[in-house]
Amino acid sequence: MNIYENQNSKSFYNMAWIAFGISFIGMTLGIVYLQADLATKGFLAMSYLFTVTSAFTLSKVVRDKHETEKFLTKVETAKTEKFLSENTPVLS
Repeated sequence: MNIYENQNSKSFYNMAWIAFGISFIGMTLGIVYLQADLATKGFLAMSYLFTVTSAFTLSKVVRDKHETEKFLTKVETAKTEKFLSENTPVLS
């Protein structure tokens, strides 16, 4: 049994990190140059950082769940194949 492994290319990986870096820097500069008092800037900065860390955590949780389900499917498939090979009569 061959299970297709989805691997991202190196350029897609790099593009994702570059896009993240540009958006993070852009938002940071936007907050720094925003004409507002320090409390408002602080609130926006903390909210932004919380959003970013939450997005990373969510993506890890989703990936871990997917990896677990994929592993359990492999185990169940192996058990089924073993059961069938042991309990199927040989036709000659």
